[in-house]
Amino acid sequence: MKVLDFIKTLGSDFYTGVPDSQLKPLCNYLMNTYGIDNKHHIIAANEGNCVGLAAGYYLATSKIPVVYMQNSGEGNIINPVASLLNEKVYSIPMIFVIGWRGQPGVHDEPQHIYQGEITIKLLDDMNISSFIIKKDTTKEEIKNKMKNFKKNLKEGKQVAFVIEKNALEYDQKIEYKNDNKMNREEIIEHIVKVSKNDPIISTTGKASRELFEIREKNNESHEYDFLTVGSMGHSSSIALGIAIEKPESKIWCIDGDGALLMHMGSAAVIASVKPNNFIHILINNGAHETVGGMPTVANNINLPKLAEACGYKKIYSVDNFKDLDKVLKEAKKNNKLTFIEVLSSIGARSDLGRPTTTAKENKENFMKYLNKNN
Repeated sequence: MKVLDFIKTLGSDFYTGVPDSQLKPLCNYLMNTYGIDNKHHIIAANEGNCVGLAAGYYLATSKIPVVYMQNSGEGNIINPVASLLNEKVYSIPMIFVIGWRGQPGVHDEPQHIYQGEITIKLLDDMNISSFIIKKDTTKEEIKNKMKNFKKNLKEGKQVAFVIEKNALEYDQKIEYKNDNKMNREEIIEHIVKVSKNDPIISTTGKASRELFEIREKNNESHEYDFLTVGSMGHSSSIALGIAIEKPESKIWCIDGDGALLMHMGSAAVIASVKPNNFIHILINNGAHETVGGMPTVANNINLPKLAEACGYKKIYSVDNFKDLDKVLKEAKKNNKLTFIEVLSSIGARSDLGRPTTTAKENKENFMKYLNKNN
């Protein structure tokens, strides 16, 4: 169905969310219509952040907000839904729009399979009434369902529209870009060249896909790399756990700005632990590129200053390959907790592939490598 018809039926003038490729038509409509407009549209750090923000909007206006997300974000909303919104607490109404990745019977990546299976069950468990929008769902069906949902909303309950693949349509195109010169895949190639056989933990999305293909191109083993799938924002915490247990190994974490923002507190924990063998590389393109390119707030934040405030010992920010190579070599040699911001362009190869090994194979090979000398 057309996004505009869907928007009109919802009848809200405030949207907040975390972008999702399944919801790209909706995200592009909101960006074309509002951009990042504090009165109408805010892209938040994580889905729980969205719920709190939307709750504040309702408290201030008595109007119903809309929160959009990929179904992987359901985990981030469980606490505020159960302990803030629920009718046994504050009874705050809200509309959720959820992209259904891993829908049973529809091929998807491994990180989406189980989440897809439990998407509707989680909503049921949270007492959130839901309606699935399919490609052939009509405007009339949505209007009728919304009439029923309004009863729930008046009672201070939450409702959800779960969006199947290709169920929403939006004709206008929007291009996301920045002025940075370095391409992320090339950046990762330079990291791989310097890190050599050191373990790398890479964040979810295209960065891990690119790392896998670089190893293929170089005829190198994949055993050096842990490719984080799903669990956005947690790769640095995974890397910290490894760095603590493997103090004689240099541990590299390839992170993204959207991922860092999603669970920013992990940076403070890393710095408090002070692992001298940890190199935290933030590839910052100011975008949720893997799910379409919508902006993050990273361009409004001095992330190196944030790392300094947290307590990282060596901090760099680079925007060219000459400086990148220099700081990578310094980080390899130094025995200090290091943070490297690398300013990257937005974009990836159209023919970028996906790992040909399973997640379990990746885990087992990586664990064997970590413990090879034990």
